[in-house]
Amino acid sequence: MIKIFVVGDLRASKKTIIKLTSRHSKNEINVRKGKVIQITLGRDLKMKKSVTILTEADKHQNNIREILLNSNATPIRCRGGIGYACCFCTEEFPDPADLKKHTIDEHDDADKSKFMKGKDMHSFFVKLDITNLSCNHCDEKIDTIQTLVKHLQTVHDKKLFMDLKDHILPFKFGSETLSCCICCNFFNTFKALQEHMNVHYRNYLCDVCGAGFVNKNILLRHNDAHKIGTFTCDECCRTFDTARKKHLHDRSHHSRMKLPHKCGYCLERFKEVWKKYEHLSKVHGIKSPGIKCQVCDKTFETKNAWRLHTTRVHLLQRPHKCNDCDMEFYAKRELESHMVKHTGAREFKCDICFKSYGRQKTLKQHIKRVHS
Repeated sequence: MIKIFVVGDLRASKKTIIKLTSRHSKNEINVRKGKVIQITLGRDLKMKKSVTILTEADKHQNNIREILLNSNATPIRCRGGIGYACCFCTEEFPDPADLKKHTIDEHDDADKSKFMKGKDMHSFFVKLDITNLSCNHCDEKIDTIQTLVKHLQTVHDKKLFMDLKDHILPFKFGSETLSCCICCNFFNTFKALQEHMNVHYRNYLCDVCGAGFVNKNILLRHNDAHKIGTFTCDECCRTFDTARKKHLHDRSHHSRMKLPHKCGYCLERFKEVWKKYEHLSKVHGIKSPGIKCQVCDKTFETKNAWRLHTTRVHLLQRPHKCNDCDMEFYAKRELESHMVKHTGAREFKCDICFKSYGRQKTLKQHIKRVHS
């Protein structure tokens, strides 16, 4: 059933798409879902009103327009090569606070009124910066989008639709670390934080694993993970048992995606992210953001280095066990080095004095101390 909302008296418009007379029942009007029409009621029905049928996307666009026009909330297009990207122009800013200031200062109500106009629900969602959120009319400080919507409705009589799934993802910045403003979990990248937000906005559910997603487009991409069969690479004819594995293979071995990490300043590409950060530091003078450990405050250049530190030092993972004693080790090479105690093997020989040692590290110390 399609609901009809009166949005104003449009009698001045000369274009009438459907004219009702006494010979037509309102139930006989067959309107395709999602079609916006104008209906003019004739004199024989004793009223003349113009109405518009609003789609779900229209209601969402109305809501985000009212939020942008009546508060200091600002949208984020993405986290690009240089930084956080503006939704209204091509500018990017490493600091999200600079993007927020740019959006408020440089883009007027006309730009904000057109934001997300024409978007369909298949891919509809908005990344919204609500840092220090406040109402533009009364300067009241507000903590959440939901509270802002109620405030605009009840205090300032703004028209917002409540019978909708929530497609606006809120983000708050201000500290050195990225955290979810709903559950306070910490994340090392904006991409990881954005993916996490699907946990809180389960509008579309996976039938296989039950995971939730903010829009249908993200759900469909997720469904590829569950596709099993035989998937053959068009380039090298290797086969994979899932579509996801084939996609990851394509990214890492073929075409330009062999270099997936692109510099936002000069467009040079790199295979590993740490090489991109090294390039940014040496060529463009941009300091690497680093990844800060939330337990001991150490900072690491790459996610892999941070992960190794976390599992080794804080989670105390020791998967490699010695069969001759109770010692356990994080890395296999540490176990191999330890086994010299039990085997007595001395495989590392000094080329100068021909002394032998059980570990390469001990041999290097010997050469430095005796022969240097």
